[in-house]
Amino acid sequence: MEFVGRSDSLALLAAARERARAGQPQRVLVEGPAGIGKTALVRRFLRDDTRAPEGTRVQAGTRVLYGAGEEAESQLAFGVLEQLLGRGGGVGGRGGGGEGSTAGRRPDAHTAGAELLEALDEAQGADGPETSAPETPAPAPAPVTPARDTPVVALVLDDAQWADHPSLQALAFAVRRLRADRVIVLVVVREAQDPRLPEGLRRLFTSDDTVRVRLHGLGPAELTELGDEAGAPRLTARAATRLHAHTGGNPLHVKALLEQEGTSLLEALGEPDVTPPAPKSFTALVLAKLAACSPAADALVCAAAVLGTHCAQADAWEVADEDLLAEERSGADLLTALEEAVHAGLLTETPGDPVVRFPHPLVHAAVYHQLGPSRRAALHLRAARTVRDQAQRLRHRALAATGPDQELAAELAALGRSFVAEGAWANAANQLAAAARLDADRSAYEQYTLESVECALLAGDVPDMGEAAQRIARFTPGGWRSYLLGRLSLYDLDRAEALLTDAWHRCDPAADPVLGARIAGQFAALHGSMAHGAEMAEWADLALRLAPDDTAPDDTATDMIRVLRLNGLAMSGRAPEALAGLGPLPDPALAGPAQLEELLGRGTLREWTGDLTGALRDLSGVFGACHGRAASFRVLAATALASAEYRAGRWDDAIVHTDLALSLAADTDQPHIALYCRMLATQVHAVRGAFGRAQAHARVARVYAGAGHLNPGLWAALAEAHLARVQGRPEDVVTALEPLLALAPRGDLEEPGTVSWADLLAEAWAALGDEKRAAQALAPYEVLATRRGHHTALLAAARARGTLEAARGDTVAAERAFRSGLKHAGQVEAPLDRALLHLAYGGFLRRTGRRTKAGERLRTARDLLVRLDAPPDLERCERELAACGLASGERRPRNRGAALLTPQELAVARLVASGLTNRQVARELVISVKTVEYHLGRIFPKLGVDSRTRLAALLAAEDAGT
Repeated sequence: MEFVGRSDSLALLAAARERARAGQPQRVLVEGPAGIGKTALVRRFLRDDTRAPEGTRVQAGTRVLYGAGEEAESQLAFGVLEQLLGRGGGVGGRGGGGEGSTAGRRPDAHTAGAELLEALDEAQGADGPETSAPETPAPAPAPVTPARDTPVVALVLDDAQWADHPSLQALAFAVRRLRADRVIVLVVVREAQDPRLPEGLRRLFTSDDTVRVRLHGLGPAELTELGDEAGAPRLTARAATRLHAHTGGNPLHVKALLEQEGTSLLEALGEPDVTPPAPKSFTALVLAKLAACSPAADALVCAAAVLGTHCAQADAWEVADEDLLAEERSGADLLTALEEAVHAGLLTETPGDPVVRFPHPLVHAAVYHQLGPSRRAALHLRAARTVRDQAQRLRHRALAATGPDQELAAELAALGRSFVAEGAWANAANQLAAAARLDADRSAYEQYTLESVECALLAGDVPDMGEAAQRIARFTPGGWRSYLLGRLSLYDLDRAEALLTDAWHRCDPAADPVLGARIAGQFAALHGSMAHGAEMAEWADLALRLAPDDTAPDDTATDMIRVLRLNGLAMSGRAPEALAGLGPLPDPALAGPAQLEELLGRGTLREWTGDLTGALRDLSGVFGACHGRAASFRVLAATALASAEYRAGRWDDAIVHTDLALSLAADTDQPHIALYCRMLATQVHAVRGAFGRAQAHARVARVYAGAGHLNPGLWAALAEAHLARVQGRPEDVVTALEPLLALAPRGDLEEPGTVSWADLLAEAWAALGDEKRAAQALAPYEVLATRRGHHTALLAAARARGTLEAARGDTVAAERAFRSGLKHAGQVEAPLDRALLHLAYGGFLRRTGRRTKAGERLRTARDLLVRLDAPPDLERCERELAACGLASGERRPRNRGAALLTPQELAVARLVASGLTNRQVARELVISVKTVEYHLGRIFPKLGVDSRTRLAALLAAEDAGT
């Protein structure tokens, strides 16, 4: 299409490109109705910089990664991603990939997003081997004007409303993690509020810092220029004004009219009483061009349409060949036919690229839909014989089917179930849904549909669970139906339990162990949400026993069944037993899926039993090795690691990992799976004195608690209580935690080590002068902590008991309690718990007139709080020291490096110091290599080092000192 006008829009895009060139990644949303010129605008913008047709090669300052959605292929998981990655789209690989494609093997959008992030790194020139990890980092950013030829990467997604959901999720995942990259991401869509766009992507591209370009119709003067560019007869001012009113200035419609009607259009526009003709359909334009082609070119274009919006030249020619008569075949060749199709504007090609593409999805649709049923089916059958990938072969066979085909449906279902075994949920859902459409047997249709919905649920691609539940509710009653309705109703605990119970009664585990394992796994999750640890462990154990030996570890359709079992044992007081029963496990980098789950469970159990060193070793290893797992597993791994880091006093790392877990949950539109992480984030920001951030996380947790479910309510209560404790608001601690007293008998909420709250509530009641309620809250916790021999819980109980007895005026009992806490402190790694004990004991000693001893305890507390960088509690400690008549001393940070760096910079610094390359650090933190380089450019000057070796030495020395 000829291009005119749009100078303001081009200026916006050019300014965004220059910011990207300076290392400030840009998000651009181009929106407008069909035919308004969105694609033409983007192409002109890119051509202004590259001065050559767009492609996926470096050209004069910009490299373009291009992908386009297509309505007929919106169900091909990761098909658009394959385009963005520059692979031979649509024919050779699953989900639109070329031969050797991994699209169908991707477990989720996070893994795919990390792959796209690496592609963006490579496009920016960050693809060197870096085997020796260069000593000198990139210089710190400076406010200089970038050179005009500084390379920029433009990632373009056209017609995003037709892109497959997993690719859109992967794009959102990658874009969130661009920090210092020379990347401009342009998403082209008709409407930003299109429901086909994932909510996470929509938020990204409608935020205040996104460049939004909304295209409207061209004005009369621009329509005149458009007519001149198209070679149409000159429009008068009056005719241009009327044409604008008639078409709304839509350039696609205007150009169609100008091309089709010629001078007759001018005559119609010049007569007020004559209604100008409507533009002929876009299909008619395309078919006119197609009709003018030779038989060879026609056959090539039609074959390409069947293969998709883009395909390998050789595949298209092989499919087309059978359409030609013998005499036509002998005189035709691929390049001649392709040249003719390109000249007609029906196909496009790039030198050196074996893939041909349609210039616009509408062209592809026009060609494809004009094929008669017989010819279309024949072409699909030929395509099925041509393509090499099994999934694509079955897809073409399904499209060629003229009615039900039970055998083909069984093949599609078998392929879908093989994807289930690999955890490729999106592709599994598509194959099973296709099988359902092709099977006339009602029971088979329902079974395939149930499995398809389950896979879509696991892929995070069920936008309306209520609608899905209503559809399934109309199916024939059975075990699978009740099981899946139970999964869809998991946030309605009573209904979920009734449905799963019905499913269990209808299931014969001996005859259908897969269904039995699935139901048992969901019962484990259900009891976990109700804090019933023993039942949770029992059902999880049963699910593992029922799962057939020859199935994959995830065949219970629960990615964390082993973790559920171990957590259930810990919640019911059997953590040491669970740890002893695990036996030796491999290094996380060498662990299989089941072993990685057990390592995650072991790390969590070690944290709960007080072995923070072992917990951090396990959990950091699991987090580094879980990039290929499902999103829910990765969220849990990041959250578990953050929890251990919080208890160990590694708060900068905890902030990084809570942020990452919350981001991963948001990327899949499943924020509810990270509510425990909200509580952790509240805690760590509260003890750091960042009350605004802490309150924001606590508010989100409280919103989800409004549904009345136990776990969200528990996390919200703990978040609010910890924030109130740090801010010195005991009345709000009581308000938050007192409801848990009524809930505790219904679940394992009193178990020390897993969830600690009774000590906080007892201290708050004591501070408010209600010693009776304080004692009632504390006594069960003390009993269980003593029975379990849990040193951290006993330390917290001793601190609360000392505070309570001091409030009662029993100084002997208070002294005894605090001294008991000191004994347990020697067995505890958690620095904040130790600091709070010394602080409480020191305050007690001061108030009983023993200032010298009080000073000793308070100085110990102060040293710990300084190292932790805990301003609110440190201020309390310094007030106590001042009341003792003692100088508080200089506020020396716990170590120079941690004080100077942001949490993200500190995380990067520690990984670099451990010997990882920039690319390995990027993969570990799920950011781009350019972002790692950017952080290093700030870290080195801040710390006064000039090499990775010296950075490692500095951090090691400071950690040793700490």
